[in-house]
Amino acid sequence: MPQADDARAEGPRRTAFDWTDAEARRRAEAGLVRTLRPRAAESELLDLASNDYLGLTRRAEVTEAAAEAARRWGAGATGSRLVTGTTRLHTRLERELADFCGFEAALVFSSGYAANLAALTALGGRDSLIVSDASNHASIVDGCRLARAETAVVPHADPEAVRKTLEARPAHRALVVSDSVFSVDGDKAPLPELADACRAHGAGFVVDDAHGFGVLGEGGQGALHEAGLAGDEDVVATLTLSKSLGSQGGAVLGPARVIEHLVNAARTFIFDTGLAPAAAGGALASLRLIAAEPALAGRARTVATTLYELLTAAGLTAARPDAAVVSVRAPSPEAALRWAADCREQGLAVGCFRPPSVPDGISRLRLTARADLTDSELDRAVRTILRTAPAA
Repeated sequence: MPQADDARAEGPRRTAFDWTDAEARRRAEAGLVRTLRPRAAESELLDLASNDYLGLTRRAEVTEAAAEAARRWGAGATGSRLVTGTTRLHTRLERELADFCGFEAALVFSSGYAANLAALTALGGRDSLIVSDASNHASIVDGCRLARAETAVVPHADPEAVRKTLEARPAHRALVVSDSVFSVDGDKAPLPELADACRAHGAGFVVDDAHGFGVLGEGGQGALHEAGLAGDEDVVATLTLSKSLGSQGGAVLGPARVIEHLVNAARTFIFDTGLAPAAAGGALASLRLIAAEPALAGRARTVATTLYELLTAAGLTAARPDAAVVSVRAPSPEAALRWAADCREQGLAVGCFRPPSVPDGISRLRLTARADLTDSELDRAVRTILRTAPAA
């Protein structure tokens, strides 16, 4: 026994998380290190990196509503929604969200991520099949995993693949899940065709409208409203309050019986602290602004199209945007990082997507088209991107 102790004393000391050093080296060698960059409250950077599609996060009406909610209801929700975490502000937001988007009922969560987990785990299960688009957001991927359902991943935006998958498993209770607008390239899912495939086989249709709500549909009512599917008895929408509404949180919208089921079965609702009142108050104020200013949605789409046309006319490769996301390809992860950094040095904040965040392995700049960008700001952004573009 003393000899073993001596051997341990002579060898290098090992701790439980030594393996993370090897992981860090692997990321560094691959050029995939992520870092946190705290931003100041005020910045001179022109912002094409955030998801503030309608430019509402700093609108005076929104910030004042958030502050007033905090003063009235407190800094936090104080508990889960089923205990003390539901205020009248939460229920008002749910009612107005459902009405605006054309659904029977809505349920608010602490994040869009939590909303997707709730919808898929509570509506899926061990005895069910979930058919998921290959380009779906990570929150959908994780929801499928946590649902413990049989999950079939089908090619991107392929209704025929969905149809064949459902046909091959006729005995299963089934869900089909898709983003409405995909966050990497900004392309839109073929929602009517996917809904037809669902209905031919009695499957429910869950659509994450995080990037469509506020931008697509009449006055920003969302991609499902645009597709004529909002309020249908076999359709459920999830969305986030942190993009077009410029606040924080998420929601699930659908038939009242589905929402009632989530209240009783969704673990990310039952066991999570409710959304902070300030976030609910800010989101409600933004929702009312969108309803009062329907031109905001069209302006965001116009800005996206203008960015795409100017950049591609100058020789860059970009995906044609269907909503507010403009994706511009870079030749490598290292080039994408350098490009984004060079843009930042010249006063422009842009997003940078690299593997493994992108399913196809192609690195990109991800640009946010905001409704409040002026024409002169657009011109400045385009000139900066072109001036700093890496060689192909």
